[in-house]
Amino acid sequence: MDEQVIDFIASTDRQGQLMLAYASGDMAAFEELYRHFRAPLYRFFLRQCGTRALAEELYQELWMRVIQHRNSYEHKARFSTWLYRIATNLLLDHFRKSHPEETSDDELEAVEADSSSDPAEQHSSQVRISQFMVMLRALPDEQRQVFLLKEEAGLSLEEIAQVTGAGFENVKSRLRYAVKKLRQALIDAA
Repeated sequence: MDEQVIDFIASTDRQGQLMLAYASGDMAAFEELYRHFRAPLYRFFLRQCGTRALAEELYQELWMRVIQHRNSYEHKARFSTWLYRIATNLLLDHFRKSHPEETSDDELEAVEADSSSDPAEQHSSQVRISQFMVMLRALPDEQRQVFLLKEEAGLSLEEIAQVTGAGFENVKSRLRYAVKKLRQALIDAA
C-alpha cells in the first residue's frame, strides 16, 4: 500500500489512533473502543451465528484477541476493518468446527426490541423484525455476511473485500444480490 494512503488512514481513523493509544497502555482508549463497537459487533455475531450464548462467547473471544494482539497492531487500514476481520475469522473457525445454530426469534426480538411503550406498536415491530430475520437467514452465507458487514459494521466495499478476502467485484455482486433478494422478499411479504 502507498505510504501516503497509510498516512492518510492513520490520520483520519480515530479508532486506529485509540488502538495505538491502548497498545501504549491507555485503558481509557480501550474502554472507548469497546463502547463504540459493543452493539454493532454483538449484533453481527448474533445475526451470523445463532444463539445469544454463542454470540456472547464469540464476542468475548474477539475482545480477548484484541487484547492479545494489541502490541502487534499495525495501523495500515481502518481499525474497524482489522476488527471485523478478526470477527469473520472467529465465525469461520466456529463454522468449521460445528454446524451453525439457529437463532430463536425471541432472542432477536429482545436485542432489537422497540423502545415504544405502546404494546401494539411493540408487537408490530417485533413481527417485522422477526420476518426480516427469516429473510436474512434465507440468504446464502456469503451474501448475508457482505450485507451485514455493510449495514451493521458500516464498512465500505473495499474494506469488506479486505475482511472477507474476496475480490471487490465479487463483494459488489454479493451485496447487489443480497439487497435484491431482501427487497423481493419484503415485496412478497407485503
